[in-house]
Formats: sequence, structure tokens, C-alpha cells
Amino acid sequence: MSEKNREGKRSARDRLQEQRAVDQRRQKRKRTAIVAGSVVGVLAIGAIIGVVVANSGGGAGAPAVTPVGATGKDKLALPNGASDAPSTLTVYEDFRCPACAAYEKELRDTIHGLQDQGQLKVEYHLVRLIDGNLGGTGSLNAANAAACAQDEGKFRAYHDVLYQNQPEENDDRFADKTYLLELAGKVPGLKTPAFTTCVKDGTYDDWVNANNEAFGAAGFNSTPTILLNGGDNLLGKGQPNLTADRLKQLVTEANKGKKPGTATQGATPKSASGAPGASGPGSGSAPAQGSAPASQSG
Repeated sequence: MSEKNREGKRSARDRLQEQRAVDQRRQKRKRTAIVAGSVVGVLAIGAIIGVVVANSGGGAGAPAVTPVGATGKDKLALPNGASDAPSTLTVYEDFRCPACAAYEKELRDTIHGLQDQGQLKVEYHLVRLIDGNLGGTGSLNAANAAACAQDEGKFRAYHDVLYQNQPEENDDRFADKTYLLELAGKVPGLKTPAFTTCVKDGTYDDWVNANNEAFGAAGFNSTPTILLNGGDNLLGKGQPNLTADRLKQLVTEANKGKKPGTATQGATPKSASGAPGASGPGSGSAPAQGSAPASQSG
């Protein structure tokens, strides 16, 4: 590798680290403000909680409506790739997050290749940290739209389109559902009447909010957070820089001696009825999707 390329990689890594540090500082300031405000009203809230719990019969559970094929605890994960792949990559991401877009650009082709070879299944958790830090609903609306695309068996392609067209962090353009539907037009066969209604109605808003709450409860505070086979955050403090080559190496080592799963080309089978909220994929299979759309400036 030339000196120029090495400098470029270091520069990109430094920018990612700086962005993650900014996000963490914002989250810390937000938590501090919330704690200070909570102290003032804690007694009044405590008096109300008993009544609410008594009337509800307990705390919040899984969201009532979940995307087709959602899996894991409370069905908060969207699986993508061969269900029997020997390794699983768990990704917590926010469609407004610049660092998420940077890692998506770095890792996307490698992840797709490992998926299509049956080596890797990815479980996506869609959160809305930037909405909380900067205000707005772009993270929520984009995540809901991606979940709607899951119902149509088009999650992977639409996921890639959203990142390829990500606005600046302070620009909440993803809050515009008309724009999200316009982007759906870049994915052949996605913009169906059912998808359009799902996006406009915010069908999976509660599911996205439940993901966000679970993310915080798990002790995570920045996006992206990436785990391989339930291990440590590959982007955590003290971890080597996560490049495409390193991810491929880690998956190869984890899969040594194991049979690959059945490659699905990133498609997610729809339920037999095609209705949102099904607990798992149906017996019918959706056509295999091709390669990711060509990169566009976002």
C-alpha cells in the first residue's frame, strides 16, 4: 500500500473516531439533563406509577406489530442472509448517523459477499439516537420505511439506498415520508400500495422505539455497534480498526470447519399471507435479489 493510501485510511479512521466521540458526548449531555429533570418530578411520577401498573397489568412488552420475519427477543431484529449461516453479525444502526454511513460504505460489499456465500447472517436493529440528540423524526421514519421494505422482501436493497442518499446529519430530510417513498422508487418492485401505506402510517414506529429502548437498556450508547456471534463490540474501545479485510478474516476464523448456510442473495421470504406482523418467514420464498444498487452521492 502506498504512503498516500495509508494516510487516506488513517484520515478516514480518525474522522470516524471523532464522529463517534461527538455522538457519545451528545448522548452523555442528554442523559445528564434527563437525570436532572427527573429529580424534580420523581415524587409525583412515583405516585402515578402505581396506578398505571395496576391498570396495565405490568410493564411494556414486545410491540404489537412487528415486521415479517423479525426475530430475537421481542422480535426486534431483522435477519438478512441464510438463516443457517454459521456466523451472525448483529448491527445496531441509525440511518441519520454519519459514522454508520461510513462503516456501511467500508463494509457493505464484504458483508453482501459473505451473506451470498452462506457464511454470514446479519441481524439489524434500527434505532433513533440522532433524533434524540438533534431532534426530528428522520431516524424513526427511515427505520420504519426499512421495516416496511422487509415486509416486501426488499430490505437489503432499500437499506443500501437509504445510506447512499443519507443527508447531512443536521438535515432531517428523512423525516419527509414523500422523500422516503421517492427513494423506494430506486428499488424495483418495492413501491407497492402496501409499502406506501406502511410508510405513511408509520406502521412500525412502536417497533423502532422499542428497539431504541432495548439498545439503551443493553448498555450501548453509540452507533454503529457491531457484534460478531454475540461477542464484544467490534468498534469498541481498544479494538483494532474494523476494515473490510478484518471483518472477512474474523468471519473466516469463526467459520473454520463449519458448513456454509444456504445463500439467499439477501432476500427475505414473505409470509404466506404477505401480511405485516407475521412472526416469521412463510414457506414461500421470494426471488433472490441481485447485487446492491450502484453507489450514489448522498
